[in-house]
This record gives sequence, structure tokens and C-alpha cells, in this order.
Amino acid sequence: MVMNRANQALIAELTEDLQPVRAMKARDGLMLAGLAGAITVLAVWLVAGLWDGIVTGEASAFFLITNGLLLVLGIAAVTAVVALASPSVGNRQDGPKWALSMIAILPVAGLFAALRLGEGIGAAVDPYAFHCLASGTAASALTFVALTYWLKRGAPVSTETAGLFAGIASGAIGSFAYGLSCPIDGVTHLGLWHVFPIAIAGALGRAILPRIIRW
Repeated sequence: MVMNRANQALIAELTEDLQPVRAMKARDGLMLAGLAGAITVLAVWLVAGLWDGIVTGEASAFFLITNGLLLVLGIAAVTAVVALASPSVGNRQDGPKWALSMIAILPVAGLFAALRLGEGIGAAVDPYAFHCLASGTAASALTFVALTYWLKRGAPVSTETAGLFAGIASGAIGSFAYGLSCPIDGVTHLGLWHVFPIAIAGALGRAILPRIIRW
């Protein structure tokens, strides 16, 4: 009896400061990322404006394809990040890998188009190239912060994968959002300078986030 009382006292002491924690729901994580993406698009609209060619029919098919693939990749990577924050047995995240494989075709097409002009690699660097690269990367910031917050709340088993996917998701959504304001719809410009922000954000996520979300 004395031992049981001692055990009960020890258990009571250990649990005295415990507080109930609200369960994480995937829906909330998706809504958080969706809100961050919507605010990013709104900010681009207010700061840079959206290209009228999207609604007037001036935008090329490649413009629509590129931005559509960016959005698909962003959604796939966000979904994977939200799932990784609440790990479970057999939880595979192949969606972003397939979407990333499709996106990888765009830089190849862009370089091929530039080389076909006969001007070499220099033809790939247009006057707006680095502006779009920097702006698309900067536009990924809010989604990056939102996903970092969600991962910090959760318990991802593979922090490296979670960080990489969070960066990819942020870069894709940021480039998609800023891309709605860019009137340059050529294969080379879109295939290179609207896709490179994904690589930059992905590398930053892989390097930085594992240190932040480790538990």
C-alpha cells in the first residue's frame, strides 16, 4: 500500500503541470498555407498589379502551363508538409516528387529555346530575368513562415525532407503569385527565371528549417 501511494504521488507530481494540447488537423494546416498564398497574391496585385493579358487572351499557352504547374507543385508540396508534421506509419509523400519532375522539364525547354536562337546562353538572360528571380523568391516568404510555424507545432520524423518540401512549396507558390504580374510569356524567361526560385527556396528550407523544427 505504501508503494502504491508513493507511485500515485509521483504520477501526480509528474502530471501536475501538464496542459491539454489541441490536436493538429490537416485541414487547419492547409487553410493556413492557403491563406498565406492568398495574401501573397493580394500583395502582388497591390504592389505590382496583375497582367491584363491573362484575362484578355494575350497570354501564351506556355504562360498558362508554367503557372499552372507551379500551382500544382505548390499544392502538392504543401499537402506533403502538412502530412509530415503529423507522421504516421506508411506515410509516403510522392506527390511533390512527381510534380517536381514535371517542373524540371521547363528549364530544359527554356535552355533549348535560348540555344536555338544561336546566341548562346547569353540569350537566356533578358532585362527582367534577375528581377523576376528575386521577386519570385521574395514572394515565397509568407508561405515559408506559415509552413515553418506548422512544422514547429508538429513532430516531423524527417526534418530534412520536411524542410526541403516546405522550401519547394514556398518557392512554387511565391513564383506563381509573382508570375501573375509578369507580362513576359516566352519559353526561356518562364522556364528559367520563374522556376529557379523553387530551387533557391528549396535549398534554404533544407538548410535552415531542420535546425528550427527539430524536437
